[in-house]
Amino acid sequence: MSREILLLAEALAGEKNVSEEVVFSALEFALAGAVKKQPGHEHMDVRVAINRDSGDYEAFRRWKIVEDEEYTYPDVEKTVEEMDEDYHLTMAAGEYYEEPIEAVEFGRIGAQTAKQVILQRIRDAEREQVLEDFLQRQESLVTGTVKRVEKHGVIVEIGRLDALLPRDQLIARENLRSGDRVRAYLLRVDRHGNRPTVILSRTAKEFLLKLFEMEVPEIEDGLLEIKEVARDPGLRAKIAVKSGDPRIDPQGTCIGVRGSRVNAVTEELAGERIDVVLWSPETAQFVINALSPAEVTRILIDEDNHSVDVVVEEDQLALAIGRGGQNVRLAAELTGWNLNIMTLAEADERHNAEDNALRNMFAGSLNIDEEVADILVQEGFVSLEEVAYVPLAEMLEIEGFDEELVNALRERAREAMLTQSAADEEKINNADEDLKNIAGVDRQMLLDLLEADIATRDDLAELSVDELVEITGVDNETAKQVIMSAREHWFTDEEGDAV
Repeated sequence: MSREILLLAEALAGEKNVSEEVVFSALEFALAGAVKKQPGHEHMDVRVAINRDSGDYEAFRRWKIVEDEEYTYPDVEKTVEEMDEDYHLTMAAGEYYEEPIEAVEFGRIGAQTAKQVILQRIRDAEREQVLEDFLQRQESLVTGTVKRVEKHGVIVEIGRLDALLPRDQLIARENLRSGDRVRAYLLRVDRHGNRPTVILSRTAKEFLLKLFEMEVPEIEDGLLEIKEVARDPGLRAKIAVKSGDPRIDPQGTCIGVRGSRVNAVTEELAGERIDVVLWSPETAQFVINALSPAEVTRILIDEDNHSVDVVVEEDQLALAIGRGGQNVRLAAELTGWNLNIMTLAEADERHNAEDNALRNMFAGSLNIDEEVADILVQEGFVSLEEVAYVPLAEMLEIEGFDEELVNALRERAREAMLTQSAADEEKINNADEDLKNIAGVDRQMLLDLLEADIATRDDLAELSVDELVEITGVDNETAKQVIMSAREHWFTDEEGDAV
C-alpha cells in the first residue's frame, strides 16, 4: 500500500495541478478521519504522518498541554502537572504530546469517502491558488461575467475565480442577468474556514475613483489628484479634484471635451450624476465649491463644533439643499464639516438672537447698562474671559472706553467668572456619582448635561445621539460612545455579569 500512496499522490498532483504536498496533506486528513471512526476513537485528536519518500504512515493520538485551571476536555487535553507526574515530562502550556496508535489500513478506508475528502482538499487548494494568483496581480478594478443571480447577491466569474457582488453593494435599480459583463471594485476577501470569498462592490467610493483613474490619464500620471469622494450610489456623487500642475484645469480635465470623460463614468454607474468640484485647503472656499451649483452669500465657521453656517439667497435655498437634502448631504460628506444652510433672513434673525443673548449676559454679569453691553457685542466680545483677559491696550482703543471703565469691566468679569466657577463646582459636587463616572463624560459635558436637566445615568442613557450632540456640541462618534457607556449597566446583572 505504501507504493500505492506514492503513485496516487503523484497522479493527483499532476492531474489537479497542485503540489504533491497538498495531496499528502489531504491523504493524511482522510486517514486521520478514518482512524477517528474506529470504536472508542471518536473523540480523539488524531494525526497521521505519511513518509514522503517511502509512503509508510503512522497514526498518533494528540493531547494539548494546558494549565491546570484551563483543563476542560480530558479526551484531547492534559495538564502541565499531569505530564510531570505521569510521564515525567516537563512541557509548557500550548505544546502537544503524542502517543502512537494503530493506523487504519489504506485499503480498508471507504474508497468513496477517502476520494471525496481528498478531492475536496485539492479543490480548496486549487481555489486558494487561483485566489493567490488573482491577488498578486493587484487589480482593484475588475471585469467579469455574471455567472448566476442568487438571493444574497450576484456571482461574477473573473477568469477562473468566482466572486460575490452582494445585494447591498449593487447600485439601486440595477438588473443584472446571467451572461452580462459587469465591472466592480475589489472590496475585500472574506475567509470563512477553507472557503475564501472575493467580495466586490459597485457602490464603494473607491469604485468611482478607479473609474476616473481609468478615464483620466492625468490622474495615473500624478498630474491630477482626486482628494475626496462622496456618493449617493446610482443617483449623485461629488468629487473634489486638485491639480499638481498650474497649467492644468482639474475640473475641465476630469469632465473632458463635451463631457466625454465624466459621461463615460456616469454611464458605467447607471446614470449617476457627478459634480466635479475644485478642492481647496481653505475650509470656506472648499465648502462654497462643494455646494455647487448653488451660490453662497456668506460663510461662518465654528471650529469648536466643527460646523459651518452657510448663508444663501432665498432663491438659492432649494438648490443648496437639493432634492431630499442630497446636495448639502454630499457636500458635508465631501468636506467633512457639518453644514447648516440658511437664508439671509434666517441668518439675520439668528445673529440678532445671539447678539441679544450676549448683550443680556454682559449686562447682567458685569452690572452695566445696555449701551455699554452693546458696544462689547459690536466689538466682537463673546465671553467674560475675553473681557477679563484681552490686553488693556486693546480695550482702550474702543471709542468711549477710558481706563477707569476698562479696569472696572475687567475686574467685574473676573469676579463673575469666579462666581460662576464656584457655582459650577457646587453643581459637580452635588451631581449623581454614576453620571460623573461614565467614560467620556468630562467636566464641561457634565455641566452641559446638568444645565439641560440630565441628572442621572439613566437620563443620559435614554438620550439619542442627536440629542446629546445638540446639548453638548460633541461629535457624533463621541456622543455614541458616551451613550453606550451610560447604557452598559442595562445589560449586566448585579454581580457585573452579562445578562
